[in-house]
Formats: sequence, structure tokens, C-alpha cells
Amino acid sequence: LPEARVAALVLLYLLGLRVLVQLSHRRLLRQPAPGAPPHFSAPRARGYLDNITAIGPRTVGSPENEVLAVNYLLEQIRAIERESTEAHKISVDIQRPTGSFHLNFVGGFTSYYANITNVVVKLEPRNGAENAVLSNCHFDSVPNSPGASDDAVSCAVMLEILNTLSKSSEPLQHAVIFLFNGAEENILQASHGFITQHEWAKSIRAFINLEAAGVGGKELVFQTGPENPWLVEAYVTAAKHPFASVVAQEVFQSGIIPADTDFRIYRDFGSVPGIDLAFIENGYIYHTEYDTSDRILTDSIQRAGDNILSVLKYLATSDKLSKSFEYRHGNVVFFDVLGLFVVAYPARVGTIVNYIAAAVAFLYLSKKVLQPKTRAIHNLKKLFIAFGFTLLSWISTLAVLIVAVFISVIGRSLSWYTHFYVSVFLYGTAAAAMLILVHMLAKKFFYKNMNEQYLGDTFFDASLMIWSIALAVITQMGFFSAFICTLWVAFPLLAKLMIHKEFSQEGATMKFVMMYMLGMFVPYLYTMYLSWTVFEMFTPVMGRSGSEIQPDLVLAGLIVIVTVILSSYFINFIYLVKSTKTTLITLTTVFVVTLILVCSGIFFPYSSDAANPRPKRVFLQHTSRRFHDLDGNVVKSDSGIWINGFDYTGMSHITPHVPEINDTIRIPCEEQAPFCGLPWILPVHLMFRLMVILPPSVDISMKIRNLVSAGPSHMSVYIRPHEGSALSTWSLGDGMPIATVGGDYFVFYSRGLQAAPWHFWVELMAPEKHSDGIVSFAIATHYLFGEDQQSPQLSALLERFPNWTFSFGWSSTYDLFVF
Repeated sequence: LPEARVAALVLLYLLGLRVLVQLSHRRLLRQPAPGAPPHFSAPRARGYLDNITAIGPRTVGSPENEVLAVNYLLEQIRAIERESTEAHKISVDIQRPTGSFHLNFVGGFTSYYANITNVVVKLEPRNGAENAVLSNCHFDSVPNSPGASDDAVSCAVMLEILNTLSKSSEPLQHAVIFLFNGAEENILQASHGFITQHEWAKSIRAFINLEAAGVGGKELVFQTGPENPWLVEAYVTAAKHPFASVVAQEVFQSGIIPADTDFRIYRDFGSVPGIDLAFIENGYIYHTEYDTSDRILTDSIQRAGDNILSVLKYLATSDKLSKSFEYRHGNVVFFDVLGLFVVAYPARVGTIVNYIAAAVAFLYLSKKVLQPKTRAIHNLKKLFIAFGFTLLSWISTLAVLIVAVFISVIGRSLSWYTHFYVSVFLYGTAAAAMLILVHMLAKKFFYKNMNEQYLGDTFFDASLMIWSIALAVITQMGFFSAFICTLWVAFPLLAKLMIHKEFSQEGATMKFVMMYMLGMFVPYLYTMYLSWTVFEMFTPVMGRSGSEIQPDLVLAGLIVIVTVILSSYFINFIYLVKSTKTTLITLTTVFVVTLILVCSGIFFPYSSDAANPRPKRVFLQHTSRRFHDLDGNVVKSDSGIWINGFDYTGMSHITPHVPEINDTIRIPCEEQAPFCGLPWILPVHLMFRLMVILPPSVDISMKIRNLVSAGPSHMSVYIRPHEGSALSTWSLGDGMPIATVGGDYFVFYSRGLQAAPWHFWVELMAPEKHSDGIVSFAIATHYLFGEDQQSPQLSALLERFPNWTFSFGWSSTYDLFVF
């Protein structure tokens, strides 16, 4: 076969698949035609969204969150209630719970909340209902962000769904509870307060949680259950524009993505099954000032509204909701096909199908090896040699990770953050070149003068063997994502059987190549579709994953995986073409040129483009610290501005703009103090390198400490028992203290308005002799809003940051005591 034509055909094939995937994603956003009443109105929902975000950032404890947002929601709910039909009854409750719980997230910590706010609405039949389905959103936002996507748009969608359902003359069979929770960004506190304390929580049999990991786009179902396959069935049946994947569920629940949702709270503390949805597009501006309502397309709101309204209505009229206990067992394999429909089947059926596919493939391979029987040993040997070369070529692609480490070491990390295809040209071409090089050398030196058709056939069988083994192993491990392996076994085998006759008669012709690639259409298309989603989620996460994780290493690893998968059944082309030298030289040239450009710094990671920003995230705290000894004397005190960059590049790109921020100002960890003597608002200390500026003659301690008696809305408590001592019990959570990663204990506190003073106790087992005390106890206060949020020095420093940064600063204190 001519190399140029085959290489061009493969490239066009992959580009064509990419275009199909891109078109399918755009199709998902097309506004649907109006349906029969009740009809979800996206323009009206947009009005709700605009009004909520116009309030500004809604930090827990702030008047914007506790008063203005709550009043707006109540005003709209009362207006909806006045226009509702006689078929429904609407009840409204304002809940302000206080409680505490342990959460195994970001190292693990205990959370305490006081007088936070929930707005709860129950829509039920006029005669009432015993069972209910819950719809959950949160109206609070992170500080300094309008929180349009996370999560005001979901609350706007819920208001419009409430409006739509309440105007319907058709009564519901079950109640629908709409929870507008006011403290999710404080790590899931409001949902805990509702599900463990509210009287309506006992009636809930299922829930839908509306979240965001990006700004707009399509909402992805990325978690369901646990078990309760009838919920997936409900989504599959009712959703008008499905977008769901069990692969996303297994990735998210693995903890790879540093995030969590209220789904965990309802599952773990309420034992309620549910569906978790999130917007995933444009995660670059998630939790930033750019998360504004104008960036969310009306089409996206319509899509989400249609889906959630349909599923909620289906559940609220389903007999299975009241009998959910009977349908609770079992798991489901589910995935959408280009957003057109969802394929879903019981996991046990998937297991059977997977094993059957693997067995058929092994039978096919066995038959090939045994024909003729006299050459069985020879054929088996050739198959295993090809198997070995294929594995070796895949392993060789890991050399790309060395390039990623080199890029990180020289300070050019994230060069692809604004220009994604730089990563493809840098890591994708290198991985493909390494793979081709191994097979080119094998063909030249090991398979010299061997029949090309025989080699192409053998390497197809080797790839089929690898996928069959992977299918059996992954299925045995219990991963539902094994269906992907089934696609890579069943369709290539079917394609090979269908064109085998032509291949054996005419050999490798261009007609054969085109028929072969057509037979591979399904697994290649689905893999490209899935890869698109994976990169859309993971690439922005690399900009907020901390300064200790090398993002280039992660992205290069993902690209290597995708390259290996896509190469699976194209390896045999290397043996069918006359030469791959031109292809190898082309790939190498692209890699070398891209590497030179990246090393030169031409690809700047960040962008301040108003239409498509890619900001660098920087958090600053103007903090005042005091360290006390056993007698209560202050042995050390200082103040300064503590700076953390949220990605691997640290402050290297900031230094040219603010020269005093550089590596020379890092201070070591205070080893004797919990959490290095720094006011961490959450226990994410292992994700960041420490950096502090100590400006002269700057002390905010007197101003701030006058307010400590009441305590700000956000505080953190750190406890470290000394050697020989042990924290045995406390008044928080279930009474059993659980240490965070590293051995210290972390308590996160937040409150709404007019909360009572925080009282709690701890009990320690201590040795008889403890001259240096038995425990170190530290408290940090955080002023995230209001007039005390920023000192003049902090404000002046923030103004000097370049416009491609999202920099957020607040004032804090840290006090350490020894008892």
C-alpha cells in the first residue's frame, strides 16, 4: 500500500470523526421546538438568573446571601404560588439549621455550621402526598464571583420548573420538594442541615442534584444511585436531550477530580438515591469573576430545563417512587450516543455480554492459531511475538512523560492551557512517532522479507488479543466502563470477518482499507466522543489543581492513553504499507518544532480575552499571626500577605509584574504549629507550595481582633495532640474525632446571620508528665466580605496584578495556644 495515501486516509478519518463529535456537541445546544404544555420557558428562567446574579457574590454569612438572595427567592415563589392552579398545593419553609459532620474530602475534616439558610418549597397534590422527589440547587456562591453557572442558573431553572408544574391542571401523584440551599460552597453544609433535620426530608425517595463544573454548555449526568437502576431508567425514558455516562461516574467517584457535590450528603447521611448533573463546558472560568449570566446561552438553559422538568415530572407520577425500596438493588451500565439517545442495560447483563464478546474473540484467535494444526506452535509463537511488539510500542509512548517533566522543569508548564492543540502537537505526535518507530524497526530487522498480508493479519489479531484480555480483566474488576472494551472487541472482529474474504483474495488494497475503516467506525467514533468530554472536563481542572501536581504530566498521560487506544487497529497498516519513513519524519518534525516553540515561551498559558478568558487563579490573605506558649505569653507575632497560586507555575509569571513576589520570599513551615502555622480555610495544604510576603510596618491585628469576640462567618480550628496524648472524643459530628491527612485535626466553621456563639469541647487522654503541654490548639478567622475583607496594603497589591489573573484576597488571623 502507498504510505502517503494510507496516512492521508487515516488522518482524514480521524478528522472526520472529530467533526462529527463537534457537530453532535453543537446539536445538543440547539433550542428545541416548543412542546405541549406545560412548557419550560428559558427566557423567563434567564430573567431569574439575571436577577440573582445582579445581587453580586453571595458568600455564606453575607447580607447578599442571607437576606437579599433569600428575599428575592421568596418573592418569586410567592408570585408563582398566587398563579398556581387548584390541582396543587404549595408550601414554603425557611430553615436555619445548626449542626456538624465529618467529611472525607480534601484530606478529611469536620464541618460545623450555625444558622445557615435553606429555602424549601413543596409542590404537592391538593390532598397531600406521602412520598416526594427532591430537586436541589444552591444560591450561595464563592466569594468574588457572581456564581451564574455555579449555581444560580440551576436555581433559575428550578424556579421556572416550579412555575411550569404549578400552572399545570394535571395533578401530580407525589410531591416535588425544591431545595434552594444557601451553603453548598461551604462544603455541602446546607444539604446536610436539610436532609438530617428538616421534617420533609423523611418523605424523600429520590433526588436530582443540579451542579456545575463549568460555565454553561450541556449538563452531564455523572453520578447516579447508589444502585437503584430505576432512576437511570427514569432519565433514559424522560430526558429529551440525554447526556450521560457511567464512565464519568466512575472517574468522578474515584476522587481524581478534586470536587464534590451535595449528592454525597444525600447518599451518605440521608440514604437517598439520586441523579447528579453538572454543566461542564468552559471550566476555565468556573469559580471566577467571569462566571456571569451573559456567558450562559439561553439554549443551554432551555436544554437543562427540558431535561430536568421531564425527569422530575416522570418521577413525580411514577409508581416506582413510592415503591423505590423494592427496586433499590442492581446497577446499570449507561452511556449516551452523540446525545441522540442513551443506551442502558443492567450491569449483570453487561457482564454476560462482556464475557461472551471476550470468549468469541478467544475462539476466533484459537481457530486462527490452529489452522493448520501442524503449524499451531509456530502460529502461536508468531501471535505472541506480535503481542509483545504491540505492548512494547504502547509502553514506548510513555517516553512522552519525560518530555512533560522536562517542560515542567524548565518552567513552560501549561503552555497548552489557552491553546489546547499545542498539547496534541507536542505530546500526541511524540506518542504516535514512538509507536510507529518501534514497529518500523521490528518490520525492518525482525520481520525482514516476510509477507505483508500475513504481518497485517497477525498484528490485527495481536490487538484483538490485548483488548480481549483487557475486557475480561476490567469486567472481573467490576468496572462498568468495560463496555468500551466490548466495543473495541466486537466491532473490529465483526469488521474483520466481513472483509476477510476480500483481503485473502485481493490483499491489502485501498478498497480494503476503506472497508476496514468503515467497520471500525463505531468504536473510533465513540472513543473520540468520550475523549472530547474527558478533555473538556480535565483541561480546565489543571488550572486549579494546586501547585504540587504537574499538569503537563497529567495531560500528557491522557493524550498517551487516547493515542494508544486510537492506534489499536491501525498498527497493522504499518506492516501493510511499503514504508512509514515519511510519516515518522513528519510527526517528528511537528513535535520538534512545537517543542522549540514551547521552550521559547511563545505560547503564554493565560489569556485576558474578554470573550474567552483563561485566567490564572491567585489567592492572597493579609494575615496576622500570634503564637502563645504554655503560660499564655506571646512568643512570636508577625503579619504579612500570604500568596498561593492555584496551578503548577506558582508565581513565576507574576514576578515580572510584581518583582517583590519571587522565590526568595518563601518562608519555611512552622513545624511546631498545626498546618504550618498558616490560616488554611480548608485542609488543602498538601496541594500547595508555601509563599509569604512580609511587608514592613503592616499590622492588621488590632483592627481584626476587636471583632473576634463575635467571630466572623468563616473560621478554622486546628488541633494537634502532643506526643503521648490522644484526642479521644469531642462534641462535634458523631463524637468520634477523625484526623486529616498528616495527623492534625481540622474543623471548618461557618455561620449565617445572628448565630449564637460557638461552644464546643474536646477530651484528650494525656500522659502523667506533660511539661510541654498536651495539645496545641489554633484558630484562624477569615473575613471574606464586607469592609474588613481587605486592608489598604492588600488592595494596593491586588491592583498591581496583571489582567490575565483572577486574584482574590481577604484578611485573616492565626492564633496558636498550648494547653
